[in-house]
Formats: sequence, C-alpha cells, structure tokens
Amino acid sequence: MPKIKTNRAAAKRFKKTGTGKLVYKKSHANHILTKKTTKRKRSLRQSHLVAKANTKEIKLLLPNG
Repeated sequence: MPKIKTNRAAAKRFKKTGTGKLVYKKSHANHILTKKTTKRKRSLRQSHLVAKANTKEIKLLLPNG
C-alpha cells in the first residue's frame, strides 16, 4: 500500500495542539502596517483556533499530524 501524503500547503499553515485542536496564524500582518490600527495589529499577532466546521477537512489534509 502506498503511504498517505501530507498536503504541504496545509502543513505550513496549520498546527495541531496537544489536545488535537488546529491552530493557525491570521493573514495581513506583514506589510502596509501604518494604516492598520494598533488594536487590529495586536489581534493579528495571536494564533487562532480553526472553526469546528472546517476541522474535518483540514484533518484529512494532515493525516500524519
């Protein structure tokens, strides 16, 4: 049987926590930061949990964790 390949694009964007939840980093935090408010930039720094509606699909892309 062939091995199941991990989707590399998803592997770079999502990470599993110790409890098995999926974490990702928000976009738009790299450049053109002068027009963004301090509050908005601060919220972009934190990692966020993937919504329950999307977890099943992402877990299929990351079969090996």
